[in-house]
Amino acid sequence: MQRTANIYARIEPDVKARAETVLGELGIPLSNAIGMFLRQVVLHNGIPFEMKLPAKPPLCLGALSKEELDAELQKGIDDFDAGRVYSATEVRAEFQRGFNT
Repeated sequence: MQRTANIYARIEPDVKARAETVLGELGIPLSNAIGMFLRQVVLHNGIPFEMKLPAKPPLCLGALSKEELDAELQKGIDDFDAGRVYSATEVRAEFQRGFNT
């Protein structure tokens, strides 16, 4: 029985280089990381992480017109005036809850 099989994949050079940098810091060769991913696919019987589009695309300030930017800024002012604000501690706790840290 063959002990290994070859996989050939095309990937953007920048993505590959960045991934190799991260994996290098972890001491994991790229081929081992690919093997780890495939083992997780088998264990999960699918992709081992959630894949979905965001419900609402993030706001890109550079793509807003002056009127749209003014409207977004006004929303923030209105929230502040109405007392809809969060302390830095509350924001940090929310981030920790969202990222399970």
